[in-house]
Amino acid sequence: MRSAHHKTESMENQKFTLSGNIVDVVNQRIYTGTISVTDGVIVAIKDEPVIETNYIIPGLIDAHVHIESSMVVPARFAQKAVVHGTVATVSDPHEIANVLGIDGVKFMIKNGKETPFKFFFGAPSCVPATSFETAGAIVDSSQVAQLLAMDEIYYLAEMMNFPGVIFDDAEVMAKLKAAQTAGKPIDGHAPGLQGADLQKYAQAGISTDHECMNMDEALAKINANIKVQIREGSAAKNFDDLLPLVNLNPNMVMFCSDDKHPDELAKGHINLLLKRAVAKGYHPLTLLTICTKNVIDHYHLPVGLIQKGDSADFVVVDNLVEFGVLSTFINGQKVAENGTCLFDVKPLDVTPNNFNSEFITQEAIKVSDKNLNVKVIEVEDGQLYTKSSVAKLTAIDGNLQADIPNDVLKIVVQNRYQVSPPSVGFIRGFGLKQGALASSIAHDSHNIVAVGVNDADIASAVNEVVKNKGGIAVVNGIKKRVLPLPVAGIMSNDTVDDIAAKYLQLSQFAKQLGTPLSSPFMTLAFMSLLVIPELKLGDKGLFDGTKFEFTSIYE
Repeated sequence: MRSAHHKTESMENQKFTLSGNIVDVVNQRIYTGTISVTDGVIVAIKDEPVIETNYIIPGLIDAHVHIESSMVVPARFAQKAVVHGTVATVSDPHEIANVLGIDGVKFMIKNGKETPFKFFFGAPSCVPATSFETAGAIVDSSQVAQLLAMDEIYYLAEMMNFPGVIFDDAEVMAKLKAAQTAGKPIDGHAPGLQGADLQKYAQAGISTDHECMNMDEALAKINANIKVQIREGSAAKNFDDLLPLVNLNPNMVMFCSDDKHPDELAKGHINLLLKRAVAKGYHPLTLLTICTKNVIDHYHLPVGLIQKGDSADFVVVDNLVEFGVLSTFINGQKVAENGTCLFDVKPLDVTPNNFNSEFITQEAIKVSDKNLNVKVIEVEDGQLYTKSSVAKLTAIDGNLQADIPNDVLKIVVQNRYQVSPPSVGFIRGFGLKQGALASSIAHDSHNIVAVGVNDADIASAVNEVVKNKGGIAVVNGIKKRVLPLPVAGIMSNDTVDDIAAKYLQLSQFAKQLGTPLSSPFMTLAFMSLLVIPELKLGDKGLFDGTKFEFTSIYE
């Protein structure tokens, strides 16, 4: 096991003891005792009767998360995560890499190191995610190998290009080989993959997947020796459907959020999943093993498990039902107590970005009425998958119009890295009756994506994002609200609470305009994620994710 790469002055010459009900996931027992810590390391654990009623549990770990989706930089994420008992994350910096390449990954590592929190970053494997969209950078196999050689890089991040694996794409195979040569795990991303294709994907060395939608898919992947990361994020919520895996295959399961928006991170993290699962009758010892030891063992992480000689990474909770976090320790340093983070974050010395888009006009997003029948992206709340349908629209002055009563709205994707014409399509499920939404958080390439009821508001919303060189905007005529995201156009150095408050204001404004979606901006962010079927819109056009090819917007 490699040594932890975080150390603070407060760890030096530090000695203390802590008593309580100790949850030992290594030996699968809960007992009363006293932990002795010196200089950040557990030097002794005395098994003895104690009066304390609190529980000491291993520090919680999110097994797969894109920090960027919290809309704050890693250091700010850490300040909020520790309050919820999280001490570490397996973090895929794929989002910022699509904007800034390797420099973006290095920014995340550097910023994370400014805190005691344990960020374990991966080498992004799919930048750009596909050749069918414009990203801000390319991370090729030689650069992936360069990243994997770094001590701060713990794994090859999710291999979304599963067709490339199945068909032996040379560049994809070179990235997989680089990870195997470095002796580091490979994360997967293969929604709906089955049969012989799934077997080949697994045989290529891919060892995890967080895209399972149901038990059949999850069990098939486990049978292929792929560990399932049960996901509960802000947009994709698969926790309840996959929770039976906890009892069926506890050694092949981890918990993750994948994408966590700031308003939800403010409320809780992995601790809330523990509470939900215990309420459904699952044993807390099994659950805690899944979100600590399973992750540590798989990724070879230097995180302690309350054993003698371990780094002192643990959390004091009130009980094993509510999991109310009383205090959090990382390397023996108390980093949170009673809902308050105990470490500060410095201002950013640089604000990296890559934003070269220009303002757009209403004229640029007109759709010719050469055919009134159009293909429509069908959104389902809480899912990244979309479906495809057909709608018949009307036209005014040769421009196809949104059908508001039937919830067929216009969707636009604008290249933010170079000046080019916007891409336009139609979408159902956003439910807007007025106005438009726009965002430069648009997986995977983070171009600008917008949805709205009319061209004027759509163009205005896009232009608000352009004006701020990144952010989220809601527009209804002259009424406008914007959340600027100056770091790579996807993050801020403000606190999670500050960003959450502003984000909630935008969400409430969006809901006033009619959207029934629980997280409209998170859903919007995935409407250009081409690697998730069925139908999506990228900056180069409408994309059929089942055939992996462009398709006409006309039926």
